[in-house]
Amino acid sequence: MFRGFATVTFYADDLAAARNWYTDVLGMEPYYAFPPPPDPPAYLEFRVGDDEDELGFIDRRYGPPGASLGPGGAVMFWHVDDLTGTLDRLLRLGATEYEAVTERGTGGFTTASVVDPFGNVLGLMHNPHYLEVLAARGA
Repeated sequence: MFRGFATVTFYADDLAAARNWYTDVLGMEPYYAFPPPPDPPAYLEFRVGDDEDELGFIDRRYGPPGASLGPGGAVMFWHVDDLTGTLDRLLRLGATEYEAVTERGTGGFTTASVVDPFGNVLGLMHNPHYLEVLAARGA
């Protein structure tokens, strides 16, 4: 049975650059690197958001054979309180627009996505249901 989201991983050709870019985007350093310093890492991980969800980065050379080199596939959407402001900030930091701000029916669900400088799609969503779930938990 699925128990919940554990980790989403992105690939990067330049893990040091990905570390620096996401440290700036997230406002925090990764909490985990393997192998540990002083060796250059092959994998980095951040804990993000209300549930400290795991966002990992793998040196692309360790990706599975046939892994896509371009953006595409599944999109992991992260709830943000200010969708337009977050999108604008990511674009200023060097991301490119993948999908413009889009209203998803009624109820205030709005999405957008960017391609980070390493070729990964980063989804953004303002999701009223997410906020309702947090409120019900007393968060």
